[in-house]
Amino acid sequence: MQQRSRVLGGALAGVLAAAGLAAYAPWSSQAAPPGEKTVTATLFEWKYADVARACSKQLGPAGYGYVEVSPASEHIEGGQWWTSYQPVSYKIAGRLGDRNAFSSMVSACHGAGVKVIADAVINHMAAGSGTGTGGTRYSKYRYPGSYEDKDFHGCRKSISDYTNRDDVQNCELVGLADLDTGSDHVRTTIARYLDDLRSLGVDGLRVDAAKHISATDLAAIKGKMRDPGYWVQEVIHGEGEAVRPEEYTGIGDVDEFRYGTHLKSAFQSGNLAQLKSVADGKLGSDKARTFVDNWDTERNGSTLTYKDGAAYTLANVFMLASPYGSPNVYSGYEWSDKDAGPPAGSGGWTNEHAKQAITGMVGFRNAVGSAELTDWWDDGGNALAFGRGGKGFVALNNGDAALHRTFATSLPAGTYCDVVAAAPSSCDGHTVTVGNDGKAQLSVPAKGAVALHVTR
Repeated sequence: MQQRSRVLGGALAGVLAAAGLAAYAPWSSQAAPPGEKTVTATLFEWKYADVARACSKQLGPAGYGYVEVSPASEHIEGGQWWTSYQPVSYKIAGRLGDRNAFSSMVSACHGAGVKVIADAVINHMAAGSGTGTGGTRYSKYRYPGSYEDKDFHGCRKSISDYTNRDDVQNCELVGLADLDTGSDHVRTTIARYLDDLRSLGVDGLRVDAAKHISATDLAAIKGKMRDPGYWVQEVIHGEGEAVRPEEYTGIGDVDEFRYGTHLKSAFQSGNLAQLKSVADGKLGSDKARTFVDNWDTERNGSTLTYKDGAAYTLANVFMLASPYGSPNVYSGYEWSDKDAGPPAGSGGWTNEHAKQAITGMVGFRNAVGSAELTDWWDDGGNALAFGRGGKGFVALNNGDAALHRTFATSLPAGTYCDVVAAAPSSCDGHTVTVGNDGKAQLSVPAKGAVALHVTR
């Protein structure tokens, strides 16, 4: 959760040592989601029962390794999407489903070979007062069964200066009650909540608003857990700001917001050549989770969104083909009102995760693994191509006319399926021949792509 438009609109080791917190860190940070299948799909604001079906019917068969689900905690009433990010207790009793629905979802996803990442809101509690989605009556700074006034930071005003570390990490994010994560009671309560999610089978955690929790405090919370699993943290880079994403890489992976901004610049400027340096000035590839957009950035205009049509899909194709970072495919819903909550029925979802161009590239990612980037080509404008060693090759055309060209690849000679256009199981005539010299003659559609990979 970053600075919302409305209600939600240094080496770490040195920090830990200085604070005497080495005992809180028996774990080592996970450089990327563990396992061979490292692509995540974020099904934003999907009900847990629907996520279960998606795992069985879409995500598992497509080869996704992980699904990230929206917060599993009781929250304030209301139809807006951001109500999910105002917890009033750690009971699983929100609009997306209860504890049984959540547990059943995890089991179904595991049965489909998909691991689960839970979005955890632990920086703050709700503003205002009322009754939560699970029946808890609360008021600001008083959440029965969880926290009392003494459990919150003494700065009772909204953050106003992002160049001031204390302001960012001790004051209130858009007026939300900021937990005193330096308190042992608060750390223990949060760790128990996260342990409870893990006891239900959750494989990893996405820490919301991690930027607003000091790295020292977050490391201590993680150290109190029995088995923290995979962690990824939301730490938004801001030029000139006091808190930097690099401070958190010793705890786990970090969402790399600069990546989506870079993609938007490349695809909207007509200069895809700049993507050759997509890793420059960002977190190391082994620490960065990449994404084209998320629920915040699609609303604040800092990245491409589903409203950009073909360019948006192409950006996802590039992300899945590139070796930089661990990719996260965002799949939300259509909106005109930035505050609008999720659709009530089956209509209105973007289903980006299930498009052939995307599922084909998930398979591509699984097939090429860690193969190096080779055979880079670009025309200085709207087209580029590159290989992944002798395992894959992709060409992207963001132009308005088809691209016809013979490309040098490192692929073995043979006939390959264009996985952007068709599933390898059928291919439906979308084949490309690579000659003994490693060359392939491709016709890349306008606003389209061609991707080839060896079979495993």
